[in-house]
Amino acid sequence: MTLTTVSAANQVKQWDSQFFREFIRENRFNRYQGTDSNAIIQLKEDLVKKPGDALTIPLVAALSGAGVTGNTLLEGSEEAVVDYGHRITINCYRHAVAIPEWEEQKTAMALRSEFKPLLKQWAMEKYRGMVLTGMGAVFDGTNYVALGSATEGNKDGWVTNNSDRILFGAAKGNLVTSDHSASLLNVDATNDKMTKEIVSLMKRMAKLADPIVRPYRVNGDEEWYVMFAGSLAFRDLKTSLGTTHTNAMERGKSNPLFTDGDLVWDGVIIRETPEIASIGAVGAASAVVAPLYLCGAQALGSVWGKRWATHTEERDYGFVRGCEIRGFMGVEKLFFNNKQHGMVTGYVATAAGA
Repeated sequence: MTLTTVSAANQVKQWDSQFFREFIRENRFNRYQGTDSNAIIQLKEDLVKKPGDALTIPLVAALSGAGVTGNTLLEGSEEAVVDYGHRITINCYRHAVAIPEWEEQKTAMALRSEFKPLLKQWAMEKYRGMVLTGMGAVFDGTNYVALGSATEGNKDGWVTNNSDRILFGAAKGNLVTSDHSASLLNVDATNDKMTKEIVSLMKRMAKLADPIVRPYRVNGDEEWYVMFAGSLAFRDLKTSLGTTHTNAMERGKSNPLFTDGDLVWDGVIIRETPEIASIGAVGAASAVVAPLYLCGAQALGSVWGKRWATHTEERDYGFVRGCEIRGFMGVEKLFFNNKQHGMVTGYVATAAGA
């Protein structure tokens, strides 16, 4: 028996109209943002309402004088108010996609309906990257530089000015004065993996720093810090905690900063952030080292001149249809008087594996 077959030229090929977009994690920093000085990422939208490409965020230092008592004359003993500022420059960020009508005709996939969702994902990923770059940035007293672009001189200057708020491994003694790379060489794969003791030490450093790294306040008098750690450091901390974090985690669930999957230890919420990458095999015996960021109030500033917005357009007599997204913003770690204001940075050894 001979069966009839359809020639290849006449075979109908179908595409599933419900196709998958590449998975991109949404911006998970939204819950840490706010417009007041209690927020971990302080939002400033002054430039949305008025022109300008830069905004200075001011800080007035606390008074340190003793004042006078009794009948002591106060006139002539006034204390000068000291103020500092961090200037953040914004930039324009744009992206677009376009498709000719003829290309739409060739496929059952509703590509044009995916333009806005894809651009929204791109914008969230762009902003998340800016926040993470800001967390790792260094300031040597003159130059504000992303860690990946910083020279040894930039990093050494940063260490000099922030020795009370940078931890290398598990001990403060690992820090070599004014030498970033030498300090990293003291981080070894055996003694300097992420542990609950490192979390507690970084919290104490935040409390004892001068000036103090202010904790985030919630429910009136509760004080919390939030630590962002990469997946391998987070794994090691989970091993260190064992079952001891369960009760603390239950207490932390009432905190608006807490989300399922977070760890809680000693008043610190630890957030797994897979996008925090290692800085390379720069530790002792080429140990791979990854950063940690323990954040309090005003750790970063986020200045906006235009919120993300999409715009559709047709050109070439309506033959080409496109969609654009744009936003004007800048995100930086806040430095006042050469010190990172709301953060303690840590470095721990990590090992590849599940």
